[in-house]
Order: sequence, then structure tokens, then C-alpha cells
Amino acid sequence: MDRLENPIGPPMSVPVPSQQVESPMGQRSREAGRGEGLQVLVVQSHPLLASAIAMILGGQPDMSICGIARTGATAGAAAARNKADVVVIDFELPDMSGPAAAAMIRTLSPAVAIVFHSAEDSETALLDAIDAGATAYLTKSATAEQIVEAVRRGGRGEVLIPVSLFAKAIARQRSVLTKQKDRARIAAQFTNRELDVLNLLAEGLDTVKMSHRLGIAPHTIEWHVRHLIEKLEVHSKLQAVIAAARLGLIDLAQH
Repeated sequence: MDRLENPIGPPMSVPVPSQQVESPMGQRSREAGRGEGLQVLVVQSHPLLASAIAMILGGQPDMSICGIARTGATAGAAAARNKADVVVIDFELPDMSGPAAAAMIRTLSPAVAIVFHSAEDSETALLDAIDAGATAYLTKSATAEQIVEAVRRGGRGEVLIPVSLFAKAIARQRSVLTKQKDRARIAAQFTNRELDVLNLLAEGLDTVKMSHRLGIAPHTIEWHVRHLIEKLEVHSKLQAVIAAARLGLIDLAQH
């Protein structure tokens, strides 16, 4: 037994697992066939941390490491190909967020349990993880024993997230849906051409430039602008842009 000094908790004694090899679908063991017990996929971009987690979990008699993926893009395919039962995933990956990768993994492997292991400990991050189907959420301060227990219980189908947080996640989802419905209802009051003009106003274009961009006469642009100001109940083009952004009709971040 080798003693591993690991960055995710107190040191614990674990056997060093079989050598890993890189593949397009993530790392896999050199041992032929499917290992014994729970099949665990580690999704972590940091090599040292990924190896530490793999050694800790691979040292358990009821677990086998079926792969290590460095990015979200490879994680989904690796989980499906290696028939993972549990995925231990970071919240931040090089190519996408952990929740986005988790959602993709669950689409390809609906029965897989998702255990987040992250430095991000905000409630927003936790709710994002719940939305993505997390069964457990551990911060980087979690001990090795806590990670093992979360994986083991997640593999049994248990959910280790308090009901109160699920309630908050559901409430947030409902709020988002309500805002989307409100946005759709408000947008229905405007013609496609008016929305085009709104977006060009947000870009800071004047009447002549908007006329050239849309291929319509300047006086038609001015007519649309007047209607926009009336519908938004404001007094200027700038106020129209601000009001439209608040209503979700335009996204100022894209301009």
C-alpha cells in the first residue's frame, strides 16, 4: 500500500491503480474488460488532481476507474463508451462549464450519477449543478472519505443534496420560465421589423445607416422608431434601447 499525500483532503492509504493510457474518449485502464464494482469516470482538467481522485476511488474494493477525461467534449463520449455508473466532475472545465458537460453526459447516459467536486461553493453554482442533474456537490475542502462516500451513495441511487436546495432550484427554474413567457408575450407586441430597428438602435446606428442595412427608406425607419417609442412609453431612442433591454427584447451584451 502506498501512502498518497493528496490535494483534496487528509492523506489516506490506497493501492496504486493500474497504469492509465490516453485515448480519444478519455483515459482507460490497461486491464482488459470491465472492472469490478462501480465504474467511475473522473472529469478533471488538472492532471495531479485527476490522478489523486482516481487513486483514491480506484483503491476502493467496490469501485473501478473506467476513465479520466480532461474536457467536457470528451466526457460525454467517455461516460457512454466506458459504461460509467458515476461521474466525478469539476465545475469548471477548459471547454465548457461542468454543469453543461454534466447535462450532455446525462443526455448520453441518463442513468449515470453525477458528483461535482469543485472549488466553486456559491449557491448559484450549486443550483446550476442541480439543474444539470447532480446527485452530490462537494467542495475542494471535502476529505477523501467524503468523496468516496458520495460516489458510493450516488452509485446506489441516493441524492445527497438537501431538499431545501432542490426547492430553490425548482423555484429558480419556474422564475426563468415565467420570464421567458413574459418576454415572448411582450415580443409578440412588436413586429419583426421593429425588433430589427431596435437592435440597430442598440448598435448606435443612425437613420441613414439603418436604412442601408435594412434596405428600406429613411422615412420608414423614422416611422418604425416613432412606433417603438410609443409602444415602449419612452421619450427618446436611448430610452427605447434601455427599456427594450430591461424587457429582454434585446441583449446589449451582443452589441
